[in-house]
Amino acid sequence: MKQLSAVDAGFIFNETPTAPQHIGGLGIYDPSTAPGGKVRFKQIMENTLKRKHLAPLMRQRLAEVPFNADFPYWINQESFDPEFHIRHISLPEPGDWRQLCIQVARIYARPLDRNKPLWEMYVIEGLDNVEGIPKGCYAVLTKVHHACIDGTMSSDIGAAFADLEPVPDASRVPPPGPWDIDKDPTDAELLGMANFNNLTKPLRFLETLGATAPKVQEALAMLSEGKIKLPERAPRTRFNGTVSSSRVFEGVQFDLDTIKQIKNAAGGTVNDAMLAICSGAMRNYLLEKDELPSQSLVSMCPINTRSAAVDPGHTETGNDVSSMSVALRTDIADPKERMLAICQETRSAKELTAAIGAKTMLEYSQYMPTSLTSLGAKLAAEQGLANHMDPVFNTVTTNVPGPPIPLYSNGAHLVTSFGLGIAQDSCGLFHSISSYCGQATIGVTSCREMMPDPAHYADLLRESLAELVAVFLAPQPTAQKKTSKAKATPKKAKETVKKTKAPATKAKKKTVKSESETHSAKPAKTKKKAAKKTTKKKEDQSSLFDNVNGVTQNEDSSPDNTELH
Repeated sequence: MKQLSAVDAGFIFNETPTAPQHIGGLGIYDPSTAPGGKVRFKQIMENTLKRKHLAPLMRQRLAEVPFNADFPYWINQESFDPEFHIRHISLPEPGDWRQLCIQVARIYARPLDRNKPLWEMYVIEGLDNVEGIPKGCYAVLTKVHHACIDGTMSSDIGAAFADLEPVPDASRVPPPGPWDIDKDPTDAELLGMANFNNLTKPLRFLETLGATAPKVQEALAMLSEGKIKLPERAPRTRFNGTVSSSRVFEGVQFDLDTIKQIKNAAGGTVNDAMLAICSGAMRNYLLEKDELPSQSLVSMCPINTRSAAVDPGHTETGNDVSSMSVALRTDIADPKERMLAICQETRSAKELTAAIGAKTMLEYSQYMPTSLTSLGAKLAAEQGLANHMDPVFNTVTTNVPGPPIPLYSNGAHLVTSFGLGIAQDSCGLFHSISSYCGQATIGVTSCREMMPDPAHYADLLRESLAELVAVFLAPQPTAQKKTSKAKATPKKAKETVKKTKAPATKAKKKTVKSESETHSAKPAKTKKKAAKKTTKKKEDQSSLFDNVNGVTQNEDSSPDNTELH
């Protein structure tokens, strides 16, 4: 029996009927690489059962302390019911991208059953009309409670369940180790342990205070000297009220080399470039609705504090993350200046985090009063306090790097994947950034009432990247050219970007009218095109891929060997 940490328990205490606290992932698989060209649902269930020892969370159930007198515990079970946790559905014809997004959002909006291990898996067939995806693919949607796992460990467990070739080497999978099954504790036993822990908390708090006080004093001194600065206050937007029980999901995919070229040109990181893409999309989305604040929007960015010395095969449950706040500089209209400003903001945020210590606040959180925390979260949700309090941040943006090599599951090739996050009161927009095989992806999770047009927002993310390509990678006019030709250069650069927005496949695009069209909004173009080409917008709304290739830096550019961070 293992007790949850304060961070893990916080996701349990903060969960409400309209704000489930689970995270997820959506992977799309091509079964043509599997033996016989097919993958059966029974195979997926059997393979999951064979590898359940790689993820303890699959066999752990939550035991809550009466009256929330202390943090809950994980109880080891012998196994799990595969027919309950692994489910099988199919999209109706034509099986396009919007239908998949709508189905994923509906499933993801439902909370997990706390009487069972806190995870679910859905196999979704019928993806026969998704542009850039081979016909006959299937998707796998996973839901795992955030109390069990953070983004980094979720990626590690996903890799443990994957194979490096269609026909895997059975010896690569480590054998099961010892698994101690716990007896269900009684309420009296849980309260007894809670009383002991609460009596010893003051002494442990004094020890933590003595260990961290010098670091805090040093940070305060740096703050008074102006060497570091506090994060900006976030303005109120449509994403910072109370959320409904409905969700929306969208995903976009970009060429990772293009992202790296942009960050090299700006002198930043991959994370800076992805933040700039999200910043541009949020700015334009709110600007179109006449809701853009004059003050910059702020993003909370989780920081992985897990030790690098951890064994790669380590798959323990729990969260080991801190966070930093980054101003997205949505108050700057020029995309180039905005990107450069974001690079500076992330550097300042990292300096503040380093000064205080990424784990300092995590250590203090262990001593929060659990009963008051749980009661406060429930009262805040019931009274709708998010509508009356200033938000701490406007969105959450995570960045979890994925493998650069192809992965397989049950012989099927993983084509692409997207992350899903938490939309909750005071922060109803979540960007999940990842990478896989030379592609960078952004998964968007939001409340349906806050973002009724997710397909439109996806197009704004694509346009935001196109703006960065135009200002950082497009060829610049030379001094020898005539003035008239120099003026034409920006237009040519824009045309170049447009030509590179080719679908991943050469298949002829078809417009398919389906019931899902009533749930999706028209994709966005530039304002000048919007009035003239509304028909073309409908044709582009189911587009999944947007690889902005073909616009490169000078050949003598130094190679970028940095990983996503």
